[in-house]
Amino acid sequence: MNWRQLEQAISAATGQAFSLDVHGSVGGGCINTAMKISGAGRDYFLKLNDARLLDMFDAEADGLRELAAAQAVRVPTPVCTGINDNQAFIVMEYLALDGSASGAMARFGEQLANMHRYTRDQFGWHRDNTIGSTPQRNDWAPDWLGFWREQRLGFQLQLGSRHGLAGRVIQKGERLQTKLAGLFDVYTPQPSVLHGDLWSGNYGIDHDGEAVIFDPAVYFGDREADLAMTELFGGFGREFYAAYQASWALDPGYAQRKQLYNLYHILNHFNLFGGGYAGQAESMIDRLLAELG
Repeated sequence: MNWRQLEQAISAATGQAFSLDVHGSVGGGCINTAMKISGAGRDYFLKLNDARLLDMFDAEADGLRELAAAQAVRVPTPVCTGINDNQAFIVMEYLALDGSASGAMARFGEQLANMHRYTRDQFGWHRDNTIGSTPQRNDWAPDWLGFWREQRLGFQLQLGSRHGLAGRVIQKGERLQTKLAGLFDVYTPQPSVLHGDLWSGNYGIDHDGEAVIFDPAVYFGDREADLAMTELFGGFGREFYAAYQASWALDPGYAQRKQLYNLYHILNHFNLFGGGYAGQAESMIDRLLAELG
């Protein structure tokens, strides 16, 4: 890393001279190298990866700006992205996330509902991005069912076929694609801004007791997809869900559709990590097929 070059990039982006005093590694995450850098009385969060992945960081910065535009849940402000010594980088505001969750989760639930009120007239986004390190397509579409069938479930099944997912699972998934309309016969979602990868590792509580969300996979879609992801691995608590429901109640059919939405993430985990996620994905597909008849 050419630290002088990075100093210049931060200075140009902020309009304030920045001179690095100290830097150190930060734990968490398995995709990028993460660091806290400090100087001139300011702290920043730095992520590094291979130079060919600059677009991933550019999309992340765009996603943070999109979430911030909703003026609901706090996100770190992106500062700059670029290439430095054959490494892609993103610099953003550093936020200390060691606050107490007492009372914060109820506020978070209400704030997330408010964030989901920030909408567009179509599903998708102005650019593709990534879910983890997997490409995520976001072509604009007027129809949510078609968007999910092709750009979410269908895309992950295509990747799965390349990564060794059993043929029977692919066939079941393709059959599920033909039956999805049964989950939306009395429910019409609106295109809400979504974090897109909202699990417990992608939020924290700051010193003021406010929730902060980061590492987004932003697009405009059914708000239920964000809520489903929060339930997949746990870590949000009853206060969070009660506050969300009080602010904007979920449709009764959510309990069934969340299986579909989380299937996307389980298939993605198979495509990233392999192993037992294949069996979990097959079980979810079987359950949905049985329910849809």
